[in-house]
Amino acid sequence: MLDIETFDNTRGGNVVYKALSHPLAARALAALAERAGPVALFDPDGIAAPLLALCPSLEIEGLYVQDTQAIGQVRAGHVARALLDLPHARVGTVLMAAFDAGRVAQHLRGLLPPGAELLTLDEVKLPEAWLTVQGRYLEARNFATNFVFFRDDGHFATRLTTANYWAGYGAKAVLFQHILFGRGGQVLAEWAQPAPAQPGGYVLDSQEIRARFGLKPFTGQLFIHAIGVAGHDVVKYALDTYATDNGASLSCTHDANAWPSARFAGLPAPREDERVILWVQNSHGVSIPPGGLALDRMGADSPVALEEEIPPFATRALDVAELFPNLRWPAQLEVRSGMHIVRPRYEVAQSGRTRIAHVNVERADLQPDPGILALHPAMGRGYLLPFPVLPRGRFKTTALPTPMVETERDMPLRMDVFTPDGEKIVEKFLGRLPRNHDCAVDLDDVLPQDALPDGGHAELAYDFREGGEADGWMHALFRYEDRANGHAAESSFGAHIFNTLMTYKNEPQSYTGKPPGLSTRLFLKLGFGGRESFCVLIYPTSAPWVESSSTDLELYDAEGTLLETARIHIACSGSKIVRPAQYFSPSTLKVAGEAGYVLIRDTTCRLFGFHGLENEAGGFSLDHMFGF
Repeated sequence: MLDIETFDNTRGGNVVYKALSHPLAARALAALAERAGPVALFDPDGIAAPLLALCPSLEIEGLYVQDTQAIGQVRAGHVARALLDLPHARVGTVLMAAFDAGRVAQHLRGLLPPGAELLTLDEVKLPEAWLTVQGRYLEARNFATNFVFFRDDGHFATRLTTANYWAGYGAKAVLFQHILFGRGGQVLAEWAQPAPAQPGGYVLDSQEIRARFGLKPFTGQLFIHAIGVAGHDVVKYALDTYATDNGASLSCTHDANAWPSARFAGLPAPREDERVILWVQNSHGVSIPPGGLALDRMGADSPVALEEEIPPFATRALDVAELFPNLRWPAQLEVRSGMHIVRPRYEVAQSGRTRIAHVNVERADLQPDPGILALHPAMGRGYLLPFPVLPRGRFKTTALPTPMVETERDMPLRMDVFTPDGEKIVEKFLGRLPRNHDCAVDLDDVLPQDALPDGGHAELAYDFREGGEADGWMHALFRYEDRANGHAAESSFGAHIFNTLMTYKNEPQSYTGKPPGLSTRLFLKLGFGGRESFCVLIYPTSAPWVESSSTDLELYDAEGTLLETARIHIACSGSKIVRPAQYFSPSTLKVAGEAGYVLIRDTTCRLFGFHGLENEAGGFSLDHMFGF
């Protein structure tokens, strides 16, 4: 496993990791290692482990520290020596593992071995034109980056849609830098492209990129770096995968989440007539070694390794049947990724159609929380995981709870089902589901045949009537299938406490400021190429809140101009299917263009949503929305 620290929910992201793992830094580190030869490594900030994990070609003579308490500690396999011993190192190069190291480096020069050259990590800094904050390199906004599964292979194309939401935080000019990697990790194209000056839409379509650079068919990953951002350093996007060969496939996924994790969960095993492909995309400039990635049947604790090397930034299509030939739905798999990849996509192929979804980060830092079992009555039903129930005449809806914490032993759950008007019509106790459960809940088995003809929603909640534990990181996978044509979509997400005035730890969450997060800013892209967008908005409430929402649909064009606003109302504990064409005229939508979008805004309550596309062939996609 890579010895790196990436992200945790307490401290946020590790900027040193971002600085060392950036593709440009990876190139510079490799060049530095080749130039330097054997080095004495001075580690004033304790970053030797990630440095050597991400640049194993550095040849270390010894590791030196200034802190007397650190002498004798083992860092990255090296026993720390006192800095006073540095003059005796038999090397031609001393590497100081620090950025912005000028002042300290001056004091170090008198300790160098005879004839040795002093280098610092300033040698591998990004070019100044790539930096948002000059003069303070390890600033989070200098590393507003993310990875994108990107493909254009003659059968499928991909389309990224986002907006310059940083303009709303005061950003003046945002520039996107892009590096496109092919299947083998080779660079296919690099380019810069400005975002709109205002909070306008931003689209990257693989067909256009392929034509622009004269590329052959490819499947790989796109690295995107936003420069000039304000407010925060998170690059969010929606990604559509669509058929280009008159096929019926259509799917969408949320952003990839820029941080690697040791484990991911929520990977479904295939049905008898399916293939499930995990797209393993190496996120670093160092190879994934044979055995460095494995799959495990959730709860079995018997991982099966992929005994194959995956080169830097390369993409490998891993059919789960290669490692688990007999495992079938509703069993699920855990990805033991060794910190090598960010949240990966998986693809399900069935009867000539494919659908793409993503797994989720499995938390290693959580333990069962006894406070959840004794939540104050003011928190009502506490943690909720809402999901759409699509109109039942056309669609089958299935929910598969997915353990998402390494210490999670059981999941004591209940499912509550609501009409669009907020009436609870069913309450079903699912039991204390063990970690290795195979409980996929078909809503057809829960609801009367004539219930929810126009759709509604359901919520998973903790229920301790038979005991059990909870950690607040409840997740599930939701699968939607067209009863007539077999097209399917699936999405997964986690629970929160919704719409309570009182708080518990960091819940309810807010996009900005402290909880309670009683506001909504959700992004809904518009359709393209004859495909129309839609979303399902859910107003979940852990405790009673306002009777109905006051939700504005704000239509923006590609330049960020607000064209028109429409207001809708959603009942407390209710839901609504929203199609832009129902609220805006064809002429106004044409002005907005395919790079336009709808901002779903509400200052009275926190909504949760799922977005997707529909095409004329009966295809559809669905995944959870993102906000900013």
